[in-house]
Amino acid sequence: MKKKLLSAVLVSAMLAGTLAGCGSGGGVNSTPTDNGGSADTGSDVSADGGASEAAQTDEGQVINIYSFNDELRNRITAVYSAIENTSDDGTVSTLNDGTEIHWIINPNQDGVYQDKLDEALNGQASASADDKVDIFAAELDYIVKYTDADINVAMPLESLGINPDTDLADQFDFTKTVASDQNGVQRASTWQACPGVLVYRRDIAKEVFGTDDPEEIGKKTKDWDVMKETAEELKAAGYYTFSSYADTFRLYNNSMADAWVSPGETTIKVDQKIIDWVTDSKEWKDAGYFDPAVKGQWNSDWFTAMSSSAKVFAFLFPAWGIDTQMVPNWDGEAGAWAVTNAPLSYNWGGTFVLAAEGTDNPSHVKDIILALTADTDNLTMISKEYADFTNAKSVMQAAAADDSFASDFLGGQNPYVYFTPGADSIKMAPLSAYDQGCVELVQNAFGDYLQDQIDYNKAKENFETAIRERYPEITQIQWPE
Repeated sequence: MKKKLLSAVLVSAMLAGTLAGCGSGGGVNSTPTDNGGSADTGSDVSADGGASEAAQTDEGQVINIYSFNDELRNRITAVYSAIENTSDDGTVSTLNDGTEIHWIINPNQDGVYQDKLDEALNGQASASADDKVDIFAAELDYIVKYTDADINVAMPLESLGINPDTDLADQFDFTKTVASDQNGVQRASTWQACPGVLVYRRDIAKEVFGTDDPEEIGKKTKDWDVMKETAEELKAAGYYTFSSYADTFRLYNNSMADAWVSPGETTIKVDQKIIDWVTDSKEWKDAGYFDPAVKGQWNSDWFTAMSSSAKVFAFLFPAWGIDTQMVPNWDGEAGAWAVTNAPLSYNWGGTFVLAAEGTDNPSHVKDIILALTADTDNLTMISKEYADFTNAKSVMQAAAADDSFASDFLGGQNPYVYFTPGADSIKMAPLSAYDQGCVELVQNAFGDYLQDQIDYNKAKENFETAIRERYPEITQIQWPE
């Protein structure tokens, strides 16, 4: 994957050098500087977060923002005051200086978004000014593909005039680490951190355990051994602990010791934690702790398991999962759910924002990134309005102690009391550019096994076949002994 993208980018870079020699207009790196380095756009940014008139003179007329859903557009629109209006179809926003933001959205599934983004980035050098990628989103599962220093498609934030040590000092450390390249240079930023909790039905808790108090329920979910005892109690009362084996996957995946693919290698190494997930899931499914009607996630049966008619006790979600998945699928009274600690600390997801090398809108891009990921007032607002766990330690610590952050959906509980300690203890598994495909395909292959459609060895074989189809450059798949 890296070699394929890198070779295309190098060709584009060579083409850019030829065009520049013929007098074409350049991007950020063509702006004159005193020291020969990247341009410092910070002096051209006004105090209110909008680009100054002088800076705008040199900026393009179109800001192209690539993303995989409308979340990034919604968050930027909420915090970037320069946006005056957005078209009815959501594809174009107009700024108060006349600049347009064009929102280019493609689905994440099956690598569609990455394919479209890669095509645009590979053509960045020869693209006309209004067609250049300016900002793009990347999920945690494939962030390292785009922050790679050798590929160099994402600008170092310092080249925009953003100092990670000062401007982003309040961010959680693990988010800064995964947003940096192999040399420790931060090339992305995010407004969210995604520590996970266990979200449970209050009515089921009262019936089975005699209480719905989060602290008491937390004693029953504190680790996997205790969780298994709790699952047996729930089963005896006619309830399922989780909807499916897919619900627990992220806790195992987040605990891997090694990356799916090590830097510079073409071998996928399946971590023992993944095999543990398969083994434990088989045990839990055979014991009747999962709802047999639910096969995986992101399907109608999974959404139904979040409704009032379901017999599912709990889900494992970060803040975004409660807001975007549980709230719209719950059809009962408000206050029916609560959160407590999961059996293992974990992080699930995160949308990172990157500035594309070659952008012709560096001042606007800097403003947008700072407004979305560094302004504590904006981050506080996002947490209140969207229930996001935002990427600022001080904001989240304050939220955990502030009753105004209580959730009606959670019966007046303040979820940040449980989210915030979880974020401080997260240890991220090593990442690779292949994570999205490996995560999707290993769940697909072993999902068939867990549904008794194929045997274990056939699941391994299917995973290997699917991986090689998705990533032809992979030469070997190693399984733990």
